[in-house]
Amino acid sequence: MRFDAGTEFDRQISTLLTAGYPAVSAMSAAALRDLLEPLREPVLAVAEGGPEPGRMPFLLVPVLPPALTMPLTALAGRPGQVSRLLPDLDRFTPLPDLQVPAAGAYALLGVERGEEFCGRVPTEALAEIAGRGRTPLTVAEGVALVTQFPAALAKNRCFSLGGSRCGDKRVPALWISAGAPMLGWCWAGNPHSWLGVASTGSRIRLHGLPTGNTVWVTDE
Repeated sequence: MRFDAGTEFDRQISTLLTAGYPAVSAMSAAALRDLLEPLREPVLAVAEGGPEPGRMPFLLVPVLPPALTMPLTALAGRPGQVSRLLPDLDRFTPLPDLQVPAAGAYALLGVERGEEFCGRVPTEALAEIAGRGRTPLTVAEGVALVTQFPAALAKNRCFSLGGSRCGDKRVPALWISAGAPMLGWCWAGNPHSWLGVASTGSRIRLHGLPTGNTVWVTDE
């Protein structure tokens, strides 16, 4: 079946509404749609190819605390959770170089869960990702990925989120625990055979008002 980016855009908005994003964001469903809709034109103009195992053409990312959105993820009906070993989740913030918006919403293009980096030391994998002109996913982006594409989180195909750090040697990661998504961390110098490093080709960020003077940029 031919991939239709517009249909996929609509599906992602619908998924966020169904998952409960309006409630955790204190926004109405209509307001959330209005927040995301300005991304449609720039995303559809550049999105290429359909979803594949481990790769997604684009991903909508509402800017919300992961502590609120992680419980909205699920695998086979089992809701996601934050590891008890990650009580300071709010300390993990996006790397400044990623220029992630502090509010609103944005989109990722060319998302990869990075299973080729399974068994690799995260610091080495991150250097290789940077060499390809790509950047690692943040915690919020990883949660958005599992919300939209639960199958992206699979046995022996889980992933680190090196785009969010807190100043120490921990790297946030998403894996499966008791059949449910789990947000925790691993050491930057420790390889895991089941843990890759997720990344994106670029981010689309809106500037201005969602009217005729809206403009957009990517980091390509």
